[in-house]
Amino acid sequence: MLLKRIKIFTALALVLLVSCKTEKENFVKREYNQELVNELASMVEIDQVAAGIPSGKYKELTEEEWQSFKDSVFAVTHKKAAEIFNKHGFVGFDLAGKEGSRNFWLIVQHLDFNPEFQEAVLKEMKIKVENKNANPENYAYLLDRVQLNTGKKQVYGTQVMYNWKVCQAYPKPLIDSINVNKRRKEIGMEPLEVYLNEMSKMHFEINKETFSKVNITEPKLYKIKD
Repeated sequence: MLLKRIKIFTALALVLLVSCKTEKENFVKREYNQELVNELASMVEIDQVAAGIPSGKYKELTEEEWQSFKDSVFAVTHKKAAEIFNKHGFVGFDLAGKEGSRNFWLIVQHLDFNPEFQEAVLKEMKIKVENKNANPENYAYLLDRVQLNTGKKQVYGTQVMYNWKVCQAYPKPLIDSINVNKRRKEIGMEPLEVYLNEMSKMHFEINKETFSKVNITEPKLYKIKD
């Protein structure tokens, strides 16, 4: 009888534990601004179309029509992003979760025509990163973008160009290149050479047909130091 009571008590304790955990998880989810999360997801969906290479129905557009479409998309996302920023500041994990925070950052990342706005967001994002309420790697990408858009050299080497003759990525102007991997490591990023190799591979895959015409069968990669 005692053993039976112990089993029943243990089972009830487990149920309560799971119930409390689930309730806590639901509470965290309820704390997110779901309306904002949904809005950012919708904004990123069209932002990614405009930021990428024309595909699907967009391949039928002329170069002028495609540029007009992109300008229209970024104008709308800029207006919405500015409204969100004025109301909430940088969107941190606590407000919209990691995905929502990433989506807001990604939208701002593509607003190169307004570096002043990017810089204002960057300052607020830095505070969120220091409080572990935003992604430090994403901060690095936006910092590099702002640096270049304001005529300065980038810090982490996230922004690249390509040598089409050999299919190899290389960083845009970079400050203190000798210590770049030290800076990248401090915020959890892989060595620059690893990043550049991944970018070179992606560039090759996207433009494989073009490279095949000039007998380039693979990207040129950097040697990775041990």
